[in-house]
Amino acid sequence: MTTAAYSPEQVLALPAMPSVKDAFAAMNIGPTNGYALIKDGQFPIEVIPFGRAFRVRRADLVAFLGLTERADAEVQSAPATENDGAPGVQPGAPSAEQSAPTSASK
Repeated sequence: MTTAAYSPEQVLALPAMPSVKDAFAAMNIGPTNGYALIKDGQFPIEVIPFGRAFRVRRADLVAFLGLTERADAEVQSAPATENDGAPGVQPGAPSAEQSAPTSASK
Protein backbone atom coordinates (compact mmCIF):
# COMPACT_ATOMS: atom_id res chain seq x y z
CA MET A 1 0.00 0.00 0.00
CA THR A 2 1.41 3.36 -1.00
CA THR A 3 0.35 6.73 0.24
CA ALA A 4 0.62 9.95 -1.70
CA ALA A 5 2.65 12.77 -0.24
CA TYR A 6 0.62 15.58 1.28
CA SER A 7 0.72 19.09 -0.14
CA PRO A 8 1.55 22.00 2.20
CA GLU A 9 -2.15 22.93 2.23
CA GLN A 10 -3.08 19.40 3.31
CA VAL A 11 -0.48 19.48 6.09
CA LEU A 12 -1.80 22.80 7.40
CA ALA A 13 -5.35 21.40 7.35
CA LEU A 14 -4.47 18.42 9.57
CA PRO A 15 -5.95 18.23 13.08
CA ALA A 16 -3.87 19.39 16.05
CA MET A 17 -2.78 15.79 16.80
CA PRO A 18 -2.58 13.91 13.49
CA SER A 19 -1.72 10.23 13.29
CA VAL A 20 1.83 9.17 12.50
CA LYS A 21 0.48 7.87 9.17
CA ASP A 22 -0.45 11.47 8.33
CA ALA A 23 3.05 12.53 9.40
CA PHE A 24 4.58 9.85 7.18
CA ALA A 25 2.56 11.12 4.20
CA ALA A 26 3.51 14.73 4.95
CA MET A 27 7.18 13.74 5.14
CA ASN A 28 6.90 11.52 2.05
CA ILE A 29 8.17 8.38 3.80
CA GLY A 30 6.55 4.97 3.84
CA PRO A 31 5.00 3.39 6.92
CA THR A 32 7.67 0.68 7.14
CA ASN A 33 10.47 3.23 7.37
CA GLY A 34 8.40 5.55 9.56
CA TYR A 35 7.60 2.89 12.16
CA ALA A 36 11.24 1.69 12.09
CA LEU A 37 12.39 5.24 12.88
CA ILE A 38 9.89 5.45 15.75
CA LYS A 39 11.00 2.08 17.12
CA ASP A 40 14.66 3.14 16.98
CA GLY A 41 13.90 6.49 18.61
CA GLN A 42 15.11 8.29 15.49
CA PHE A 43 11.86 9.86 14.25
CA PRO A 44 12.62 13.57 13.75
CA ILE A 45 9.64 14.85 15.75
CA GLU A 46 8.16 13.77 19.08
CA VAL A 47 5.78 10.83 18.86
CA ILE A 48 3.08 10.62 21.52
CA PRO A 49 1.65 7.15 22.23
CA PHE A 50 -2.10 6.85 22.86
CA GLY A 51 -2.62 3.22 23.76
CA ARG A 52 -1.64 1.35 20.62
CA ALA A 53 -1.92 4.44 18.41
CA PHE A 54 0.78 7.04 17.85
CA ARG A 55 0.20 10.76 17.29
CA VAL A 56 2.36 13.81 16.61
CA ARG A 57 1.76 17.50 17.15
CA ARG A 58 0.80 19.35 13.98
CA ALA A 59 2.89 22.32 15.16
CA ASP A 60 5.99 20.09 15.38
CA LEU A 61 5.29 18.64 11.92
CA VAL A 62 4.73 22.10 10.41
CA ALA A 63 7.97 23.37 11.96
CA PHE A 64 9.95 20.33 10.78
CA LEU A 65 8.67 20.78 7.23
CA GLY A 66 9.49 24.51 7.27
CA LEU A 67 5.88 25.59 6.83
CA THR A 68 5.76 27.82 9.91
CA GLU A 69 5.84 31.08 7.94
CA ARG A 70 3.07 29.85 5.67
CA ALA A 71 0.94 28.86 8.67
CA ASP A 72 1.55 32.26 10.30
CA ALA A 73 0.51 34.02 7.08
CA GLU A 74 -2.75 32.05 6.98
CA VAL A 75 -3.55 33.00 10.57
CA GLN A 76 -2.86 36.69 9.90
CA SER A 77 -5.03 36.70 6.78
CA ALA A 78 -8.03 35.18 8.59
CA PRO A 79 -10.92 37.64 8.88
CA ALA A 80 -11.38 39.28 12.27
CA THR A 81 -14.72 39.09 14.04
CA GLU A 82 -16.39 41.95 15.87
CA ASN A 83 -17.73 39.93 18.80
CA ASP A 84 -14.37 38.87 20.24
CA GLY A 85 -14.99 35.27 19.20
CA ALA A 86 -18.03 34.72 21.44
CA PRO A 87 -20.45 32.60 19.41
CA GLY A 88 -24.02 33.84 19.31
CA VAL A 89 -23.21 37.25 20.81
CA GLN A 90 -24.23 40.25 18.78
CA PRO A 91 -22.03 43.36 18.90
CA GLY A 92 -23.54 45.93 21.26
CA ALA A 93 -25.76 43.38 23.04
CA PRO A 94 -26.08 43.92 26.80
CA SER A 95 -23.73 41.82 28.87
CA ALA A 96 -24.70 39.69 31.85
CA GLU A 97 -23.56 42.45 34.23
CA GLN A 98 -26.01 44.94 32.73
CA SER A 99 -29.52 44.43 33.98
CA ALA A 100 -32.31 44.61 31.50
CA PRO A 101 -35.01 47.15 32.29
CA THR A 102 -37.91 45.56 34.10
CA SER A 103 -41.35 46.89 34.83
CA ALA A 104 -42.51 46.85 38.42
CA SER A 105 -45.97 45.36 38.80
CA LYS A 106 -48.20 45.60 41.86
